[in-house]
Amino acid sequence: LLDYFDYAPPDPDRDLRRPDPRLNDDDVAGRDAGEDARRFGITRQNAGDWLLIIDESHVTIPQIRAMFAGDKARKDVLVEHGFRLPSALDNRPIRFEEFEAMTPQVLYVSATPAQYELEKTGGEVVELIIRPTGLVDPEVEVRPATGQVPDLLERCRERVERGDRVLITALTKRLCEDLTNYLAEQGFRVRYLHSDIETLERIEILTGLRAGEFDVLVGVNLLREGLDLPEVSLVCILDADKEGYLRSATSLIQLMGRAARNADAKVVLYADSMTDSMRQAIEETERRRARQLAYNKEHGIVPQTIRKSIRRGIEAELKARRQARQATADAEPAIDARELAEALETEMLDAAQEMSFEKAARLRDQLRHVQALLDAHAGEDGPILVRRSEVEESLGIGRGKSGKKRGKKGAKGGSRPPR
Repeated sequence: LLDYFDYAPPDPDRDLRRPDPRLNDDDVAGRDAGEDARRFGITRQNAGDWLLIIDESHVTIPQIRAMFAGDKARKDVLVEHGFRLPSALDNRPIRFEEFEAMTPQVLYVSATPAQYELEKTGGEVVELIIRPTGLVDPEVEVRPATGQVPDLLERCRERVERGDRVLITALTKRLCEDLTNYLAEQGFRVRYLHSDIETLERIEILTGLRAGEFDVLVGVNLLREGLDLPEVSLVCILDADKEGYLRSATSLIQLMGRAARNADAKVVLYADSMTDSMRQAIEETERRRARQLAYNKEHGIVPQTIRKSIRRGIEAELKARRQARQATADAEPAIDARELAEALETEMLDAAQEMSFEKAARLRDQLRHVQALLDAHAGEDGPILVRRSEVEESLGIGRGKSGKKRGKKGAKGGSRPPR
């Protein structure tokens, strides 16, 4: 894309890349427009005359910066252990310095710009705080973290009775799942969302929340940028005084913003002390809220919750595929574990021969699982029946990253509330 903007011919009807039929694309693939003009007589009138717009720049810029280092660290290990040739390092993402050099003009867009963007702008910052809809940033209330769960239950029940939705953010995946279980036992329709949930299933969960299939969604760090959930009127942030990445000023402002699409929005921070990050986030939210209220008063605007249709896209297909996989698994015949072990060993060796080492490793784990089953039933004469899908399920193949079963309420837990 960057090459296109800088090096596309000025006249799309005349492809000037081959003034000499003896030249091929590799001969004119350089990045120097002046060299192109000198060697081939090609004028690059578009070079440097374009604008790059980076949305959510406080997240995007660090990702671009980390691409090269992450790719190199992974490939260094593969090359060192003989899984890749050293030439694999040549196929790499661009360094951040290269990215900066090839972007002539950049517009950073973010509700919480980082220090890098602020320095690059040289003080030229344009604030777009006023919303024509009149919606204001939510009210923020700080409540004690001690006894936060009983207070949370009361507030959730109040919002659910009104037909609204609730977002709750916790610090860990374990707490997220335990809290989901406890809320379910208290009669709430609730699900959780964290990094173990696959990306496509997250779409289903968020769509289900908007559609009213459940009322409360508990998450860790995925309930932030880019979520447009106008049905959510309450955001509860547990342990808001635990300083760190998940409770930085940027994270808190982004979390608070998830309720900014609802006219009756409110944010509750559960904390026993006021941290610098909390103070900064609350002050910024109150500043934006005050400006919007003054604008509404001046123009006679009454804020109204956004009315947005629920788009049904890939979710229906995903659900159908999942049901088909389940039906296939139920119809799968059971076979003798000894035969399954032989088949797995053959497939493992074939995968290793084809240098599909990740596949071979998965088959190796399945083989070990079946061998352990055989060892446990050593001495028995009859067949030991097992389904391959059961072996895969026990190892978490085809599930989330952690191998835990993903469900509406997580794994079943006790009735004691999480701390």
